[in-house]
Amino acid sequence: MRTIPFTKMHGAGNDYVYIDCFRNPTPNNPAELARQISDRHRGVGGDGLILICPDEQSDARMRMFNADGSEAEMCGNGIRCVAKYLFDHGLVPRETIRVATGAGILTLNLTVEHGLATKIRVDLGEPILDGLKIPTTFGQTPVVDQVIKIGETELTVTCVSMGNPHCVVFVEELNDEIVLGLGPKIERSPYFPARVNVEFVKKVTEHELIQRTWERGSGETQACGTGAAAVCVAGVLSGRSQRQVVVHLLGGDLELDWDEASNHVFKTGPATEVFSGLWPIEFN
Repeated sequence: MRTIPFTKMHGAGNDYVYIDCFRNPTPNNPAELARQISDRHRGVGGDGLILICPDEQSDARMRMFNADGSEAEMCGNGIRCVAKYLFDHGLVPRETIRVATGAGILTLNLTVEHGLATKIRVDLGEPILDGLKIPTTFGQTPVVDQVIKIGETELTVTCVSMGNPHCVVFVEELNDEIVLGLGPKIERSPYFPARVNVEFVKKVTEHELIQRTWERGSGETQACGTGAAAVCVAGVLSGRSQRQVVVHLLGGDLELDWDEASNHVFKTGPATEVFSGLWPIEFN
């Protein structure tokens, strides 16, 4: 049995295990590895696994696997950590980095202090608002304040894709009964054929929101970057908030800006390296 180096990182508490596939072979079965290494009792612990891979058209490619082994298109907090790793570990010694994802190639701008990336701004591109492309079973575009029924509960939701699907629910109060009770039911509801990430949001002001997220394949997480972007878009579409907002998550704050001129959503937040180690693994 051989070992592979890993690095634990988090963006606003949204934590993943990262493997450098520039310097190490790509794991044979990353889905199974994600399930094992993400286990918070028997593994390293995390919301999933992210592979940092070479790419011919960009500086690197990010492959992201949830804690249940399912592969997702994108992770807004994870990609900031990928950029930090690339810079801090000398793989891409530039303050502007392009990373390929399942949602396309994204550009990140780094704030560097004492030779390390501390704060990162990512251009998440244009939100997808077509109900069928998100995907949902709703034919209208955009899907704003759509009434759905989950069991005996009626909810008003706004749906957005940031390369991965999100269902945003504005609520008067945030509590475990809502997030943990309704989150998994909405995730796997027939309204969402590819399952969905669910954001529960309380408005503080037009520029300040509080968010808790039930992530597809991982359960509740400390933060969701693409989710915060979806919340920003949903707030504007439903008339609840402005284009520039601060979103407070369990793991910290993210700054969002849905730029009117470009139609792109920009997200700024921290990225932190926690520790590194070795994990036993089999290779062909």
